[in-house]
Amino acid sequence: MTAKEWLIVAMLPGLGARGLSDLMMHRPDWPAGWLACLKEPARSALRLWLDHPEKSSLQSRVDALETWLAGDVRRHLLHPEHPDWPTLLNQIPDPPAVLWAYGDLAALAPPCLAMVGTRRPTREGLGNAAGFSRELADRGWCIVSGMALGIDGQAQRAALDSGGRTVAVLGCGVDVVYPPRHADLHQRLIDEGGLLLSEHPPGTRSRPAYFPRRNRIVTGLSLGVLVVEAADRSGSLVSARLATEQNRDVFAIPGSIHNPQASGCLTLIRDGAVLVTRVDDILAELGHWAQSWMPGQQEQAATDTVEDTDPLLAWLSDTPTPLDALVNLTGNDVSSCQLRLLELELEGRVCQASGGWIRLPRSAGK
Repeated sequence: MTAKEWLIVAMLPGLGARGLSDLMMHRPDWPAGWLACLKEPARSALRLWLDHPEKSSLQSRVDALETWLAGDVRRHLLHPEHPDWPTLLNQIPDPPAVLWAYGDLAALAPPCLAMVGTRRPTREGLGNAAGFSRELADRGWCIVSGMALGIDGQAQRAALDSGGRTVAVLGCGVDVVYPPRHADLHQRLIDEGGLLLSEHPPGTRSRPAYFPRRNRIVTGLSLGVLVVEAADRSGSLVSARLATEQNRDVFAIPGSIHNPQASGCLTLIRDGAVLVTRVDDILAELGHWAQSWMPGQQEQAATDTVEDTDPLLAWLSDTPTPLDALVNLTGNDVSSCQLRLLELELEGRVCQASGGWIRLPRSAGK
């Protein structure tokens, strides 16, 4: 399907993200398979656009959005068949049909960690957000957040200040500045290697209902979520719950029992979140994903032979990596991954262990 066809699908009435996800599991052919699977009124809307686009209200919206895209080379429409589509989103039950992007798509390439927290942080919370964000960015990670006031904005500013990558997922169009106080941060994300993402088309104003839904994308893009500082019943705890449902790791920084803005983090830790006091606590828990991006890895890679640049081998370490994780990380299908793993196993460079595949030391493969 083309980008325009994905855009049409995203605008069909009465479909929704979960309905679209359920439909895509059947891998329908375009357009006959879609027409056969769709229910009313989406079926009629698609048929009208296919047969008489000039009579369809969808076409005028498509024309306006394509004009917006053409206005700046940094504007993009991502869809499941786009080469820069974040494949981790395919793991969540209700991925967006399309994502509007404004900025540098290279921000999606590194491993991502979500950082969230209260809009009314303490000085300690702001310091923790900046410190963790800077160090993670220095280690090659991308910080994902919602550009909200407080912890979110602080984390994203710190990532940019250190020359790192950060992605902001918005509850409005990517061309809409919200909150208004973050106008400078909005522009910095566009200009300094960051990226703005939204499932809502350009021009969409923010609404309260959009923010809880954008949280599923914040966590869905990420290997884990770090809650820096949060009160009970905060939106950050919603993000933590979504992360758990998406099988992502949840991390929390502890705080004083006398600080209301830390009570949510203490609750998360009590309920099983990983207590962290330094970045290494996060990287140790994330295991194979973290080790691929630890300082010194690139220098070591420069001394390896050309054979060791195998894209699948690069994602393996001494921590078992499941096959489904390798499929998502490499972008290859299951059969291709299985075949390459068998070849590497025969070469004595990998082996299967409890929980997945591990990379053997170079000496073991000789």
